[in-house]
Amino acid sequence: MAIQPDEIIPYRQTATEVLTEFNTDSRNGLSEGEARGRLDKYGRNELMVEKPVPAWRKFLAQFQDILVILLLIATLISAGLWLYERDSALPYEAIAIFAVVLLNAIMGYVQQARAEEAMAALRQMTAAQANVVRDGKRQSVPATEVVPGDIIIIEEGNTVPADARVIQSIALQTAEAALTGESLPVLKDELPIEEEVGPGDRDNMVFSGTVAVYGHGRAVVTATGMQTEMGRIAGMLKETPIETTPLQKELHRVGKLLGVAVIAIAVVIITTILLVEDVRGFSALFDILILGVALAVAAVPESLPAVVTVVLSLGVKRMAQKNAIVRHLAAVETLGSANVVASDKTGTLTKNEMTVLAVITASGRVNLEGTGYSPEGEVHREGGGNIDGALQFEFVRALAAADRASNAVLHERNERWAVHGDPTEGALIVAARKAGLEAEVLNARLVRIGEVPFSSERKLMSTVHSDTEVEERLLAFTKGAPDVLLSRCTQELVGDEIKLLTEERRAEILKSNEELAGEALRTLAVSFRTLPKDALRREEFDEHIEKDLVFLGLIGMIDPPRREAKDAVARAMSAGVRPIMITGDHPKTATVIAEELGIPTHGQAVTGSELEKMPEEKLDRTVQEVSVYARVNPEHKLRIVKSLQRGGAIVAMTGDGVNDAPALKTADIGVAMGITGTDVSKEASDVVLADDNFATIVAAVEEGRAIFSNIRKFLRYLLSSNLGEVMIMFFGLLLADVIGLTAESENGLVLPLLATQILWINLISDGPPALALGIDPADPGIMKEPPRPREEGVITRSMWAGNFFTGAIMAAGTLLVLDASLPGGLIEGSGNLRYAQTMAFNTVVFFSMFVVFNARSDKQSAFVGLFSNKWLWGAVLLSIFLQVMVIYVPFLQQAFSTISLSLRDWLLCAAVASSVLWLRELSKIFVRANEKRTRGNLK
Repeated sequence: MAIQPDEIIPYRQTATEVLTEFNTDSRNGLSEGEARGRLDKYGRNELMVEKPVPAWRKFLAQFQDILVILLLIATLISAGLWLYERDSALPYEAIAIFAVVLLNAIMGYVQQARAEEAMAALRQMTAAQANVVRDGKRQSVPATEVVPGDIIIIEEGNTVPADARVIQSIALQTAEAALTGESLPVLKDELPIEEEVGPGDRDNMVFSGTVAVYGHGRAVVTATGMQTEMGRIAGMLKETPIETTPLQKELHRVGKLLGVAVIAIAVVIITTILLVEDVRGFSALFDILILGVALAVAAVPESLPAVVTVVLSLGVKRMAQKNAIVRHLAAVETLGSANVVASDKTGTLTKNEMTVLAVITASGRVNLEGTGYSPEGEVHREGGGNIDGALQFEFVRALAAADRASNAVLHERNERWAVHGDPTEGALIVAARKAGLEAEVLNARLVRIGEVPFSSERKLMSTVHSDTEVEERLLAFTKGAPDVLLSRCTQELVGDEIKLLTEERRAEILKSNEELAGEALRTLAVSFRTLPKDALRREEFDEHIEKDLVFLGLIGMIDPPRREAKDAVARAMSAGVRPIMITGDHPKTATVIAEELGIPTHGQAVTGSELEKMPEEKLDRTVQEVSVYARVNPEHKLRIVKSLQRGGAIVAMTGDGVNDAPALKTADIGVAMGITGTDVSKEASDVVLADDNFATIVAAVEEGRAIFSNIRKFLRYLLSSNLGEVMIMFFGLLLADVIGLTAESENGLVLPLLATQILWINLISDGPPALALGIDPADPGIMKEPPRPREEGVITRSMWAGNFFTGAIMAAGTLLVLDASLPGGLIEGSGNLRYAQTMAFNTVVFFSMFVVFNARSDKQSAFVGLFSNKWLWGAVLLSIFLQVMVIYVPFLQQAFSTISLSLRDWLLCAAVASSVLWLRELSKIFVRANEKRTRGNLK
């Protein structure tokens, strides 16, 4: 356990004393070198976890299944019989059974290990980040690398990464219910506390694991890892278990049902053998019991959960490469069913690179040129001419207010300008620089002493500054939604005079706002207010100062649509996924952007205020028709989600703020913004977009569909092959006399396939080919199909029908080959029993290799994209190579009771097995024709 700095009581000391104790600086923080040194000294900022399960225990866990235990017992009994009878040089049957069990265990262990590695990588991708100041620069680092003495920046929505002493608080409030049980947010300050108090009363401390719900501030880290209050309470954090998704649970249930069914079939077969055949001796009875166990093992796809986990995890990795980080595996399944994507506009459908294009004040309009965050571009009066007189005065005052009412930072790095903070605030700062306002001059004159942070309910943000050039005066600057801010203004700046704001002038301002929105510009209004220096104490700065304001002007800015968003909208709509745009912007701006992107607007956008007035019945009708929502706050988002779900929609909803969390939780798929999103929104989400891009959501939907399709592919493959094996054994015994399957030995027991052969088939078919199907490329038309219905199971009726059809072809073909290899029966042959069983064994393996290509689709031809999956071809060739070994290697011949086959024999096995390919191709032609006819009738 890492030792923390000397025992101090940070909450009882002043902020300066704590900074001195931890040898850090409030402005510059630690240096990178010092931070690395402290990380080595104090350890990572994480709670202790249980020791990982040793590899040998994980491997032994592969032998816990009851059927595997029965096979191990059978191995021991078989070895005992060999010792008693000594009828061969080695106990080949016992060795073969044990080898197959061992190989199955190794495969299961490898698949589990891969799944665990993938899940660990997934947890790493979604690991928390912390904003710290190091070397005087704000930067984001993994929360596990935060060290004592770090200066952390805490903003609304952030999860606090470690225990820390507050050194600056701007209305900072944290939710501490998880630690102290306090249900209400706690307001934080920097003042020391004289007496000794518990964590719940330490108002100058923030604690690891709690969440900032309002305001922002800075704090110096005083404890990390197990030394935090949360660490002391938790004591030890249990290892995060691998998630079990609904799909995996359903498949587990299907596997159990198959197991019960097959065990029942095995009992019937064993009983039939005992009643029909003349079975004599313990050895023969033992062979029958092994057969029953082998049938059960072969027919129950025990590897299915592990294969599903691997396929889901590989899909999650592919999604991460496309900037969609999946936090919960269940979301992968749901993505394939999503039929509505409700997306924020800013940054998701647009670039999130705001650029101010126009400023309108009492004396006219000024247009600004240039794009992005580079503070370069011409500024000119609309219609031409110089900016002078009253317009110049108003223009500069408006942009100065916009610049000051901001927390963003504009900086140049590697000859590229960037904004750290809110893009809208960044655009205002860039505009101020284009107007000739320098940060150094503004900082020197207007010293910030307070702030009323933005909230989605007020749609306003204010800062309070001391004017160093005019004594005894405070200035409050407010920016926000024009309609909201205008309602709080009583006066307007006209030239260098402040005049009463008349109703006529209000109407003119609102009309100008409509005109800007009609140009697809997002609009903000700015204002100011003069306050006497002794009018307010610093701790009393709140929204009450946002009244009797002086209107300065309107600012119009644009966030251009992403180039790829229009294509993504079209792809979503062709896939039966309805895009809905939700924004806080003006309705006209929202409508123009939506139409440009191709989102159907039908000439209307519903506003948040209209939503509030709608009764539930009308809202349910509205969300079925309207796809654009403007002036919406997070509470409205929640209503929209619930209404869509009542209508049967499966909804993916984006969000980035603290108040978006309820909507993200309620949505079938909550999608958080990775760049602009708060920790709270990310924690509430199922998917995090690393690039905040709508196109990434559509790509994730496509990947989700592809993953689910691949799971169906290997299910189709495994189940049809297993059903075929069961039918071969059942009908082989039932029709033994018809096909000439008669005993050559005294004990009277004769089978189409031996138990060891069934286990071998199970091994090479459930292994590489099934995994290769799991990474099959997405079908080209996957985004032209409608979403999968919510109630539709992973195995449909048509799949079951196809599986039984395939199994029946396998059984008929194999039994015909068996018949043709033996004297008598329907087809006269000349081989002995061992030759016939080898031929049947070989035919089943070839059947499986052809079935794997059929299984890629229930409708599409196997020849479409035949060579698109190189892994599948590799898996098939590997399986055939292993089969060749079994047929020709003497030791394996003894173990699996095979004999060498001629080229003619191989060609016969392959030709008969190929029948499953051609017959399924014919059935698919009928399926496609029927679908085409059905679609024609619907039209």
